[in-house]
Amino acid sequence: MRESGILLAISSLPSEYGIGCFSREAYEFADRLSEAGQSYWQILPLGPVGYGDSPYQSFSTFAGNPYYISPETLVEKGWITEADCREAGLSSDPRGVDYVLQYQRRYELLRKAYRNSRIEENEKFRAFTEKTEWLPDYALFMALKEENGGRPWYEWEDPLRLRDPEALAAARERLEEGIGFCSFLQFEFYEEWMQLKDYVNRRGIRIIGDIPIYVSLDSSDVWADPELFQLDENRRQTAAAGCPPDGFSAVGQLWGNPLYDWDYHKKTCFAWWLKRLKNCFDIYDVMRIDHFRGFDEYFSIPAGAEDARAGHWEKGPGMDLFRKVSEAFPGREIIAEDLGYVTDSVRQLVKDSGYPGMKVLEFAFDSRDSGCAEDYLPHNYEKNSVVYTGTHDNETVTGWFSEGLKPEEKEAVRDYFCDHTTPDAGMHIPLICAAMRSVSRLCIIPMQDLLGYGNEARMNAPSTYGNNWKWRLLKDEFGEKEVKTLYEITKRYGRIGK
Repeated sequence: MRESGILLAISSLPSEYGIGCFSREAYEFADRLSEAGQSYWQILPLGPVGYGDSPYQSFSTFAGNPYYISPETLVEKGWITEADCREAGLSSDPRGVDYVLQYQRRYELLRKAYRNSRIEENEKFRAFTEKTEWLPDYALFMALKEENGGRPWYEWEDPLRLRDPEALAAARERLEEGIGFCSFLQFEFYEEWMQLKDYVNRRGIRIIGDIPIYVSLDSSDVWADPELFQLDENRRQTAAAGCPPDGFSAVGQLWGNPLYDWDYHKKTCFAWWLKRLKNCFDIYDVMRIDHFRGFDEYFSIPAGAEDARAGHWEKGPGMDLFRKVSEAFPGREIIAEDLGYVTDSVRQLVKDSGYPGMKVLEFAFDSRDSGCAEDYLPHNYEKNSVVYTGTHDNETVTGWFSEGLKPEEKEAVRDYFCDHTTPDAGMHIPLICAAMRSVSRLCIIPMQDLLGYGNEARMNAPSTYGNNWKWRLLKDEFGEKEVKTLYEITKRYGRIGK
């Protein structure tokens, strides 16, 4: 069945609270998607953001971002008042997220809700804390991080850094309120998210979640389970993740994430990965795994290197992992983000897994891409694939066409689509239509591309800091006109949802 959907991060939703959240605007967005005949809403990772405000550098692969908790819901529950929300001063630029403002003010409002909630008396809360295996370590981690002025765990004093049992027991007693507050945030996050997801599903739309292949070094995952990662006996990082130099960066990308000790994971039958994926399958309908090629081969950069040029390739777990995944979660849907420099062994891994890979229309015409451009031309797609005009890491399709391409590349795009009359600013429509009419079973369009916005609306420019993950949709931008346009294109190419 041919289907389509929209990519929009939760943080990019309109709201009155400085960042998109699980407020009424999220439900209204689901309504608009349904009216537009869409079948999917793809989001970015939901974890609490860490370094650089990136959802791909989270303090936990299991926890949810407290910024997404809706103040409206807290008011409805009687834990805060509308006056409290106004006084918190969370509103800022409706077009962008001010993460410093959110950090400084939102937690004060959430703490007030926690103190008024008497949540410890709530049976559902007690059940949540008892059954959620990752929560005790995460709540303690966040309480300790606050006590240590936000410093990463690897800069804490050795008894806590190395998880001395006596030091941990003393910390749990000393930080009881902070642990309770963190547990409250996670309970409320999951309550609100699952309510929203249920509403979205009832509107005939499925959620595509996103799981980064790696976790952040400064995370409860690494602190609590150091044996899972390539650390030395003193729990110091020995190698970091990244990708080699390419047409977009002469020095490559140094992401800094710790690499997995795949030998250990194999010995444990990938138990941690199965727990991680189970949590994702519990909260998403479909899961996109970022940087899928890292399971075939991963790029290892020596700890302390200034950039990625000193790195080398190592073998990953390959199908050993995904056979276990298939056994544990039969029939569950995964999308493989197989972008970048794709080797024959990566292609074989995607084929053996049976997961649909990704096709990005921008890559078909851009000489900066180190992959095989022919793979991304629409006439070469296969049905078992997911096509995008671009992703959250790319220029918007309008910015790409108007600013990113060389004149001869722009001409090649126009020649391919037999379109030499549409103005540059309007080329997003022919490109969206090309993605929609391809044979790929699923087509996902970033909201910025649907609206035809330039690079001022770009979500992320890899290897840059300070201006990423901020873009937000204004309240009326996905309105009746835009819904109608999307519906007509979707219907024309046979992708209307059930």
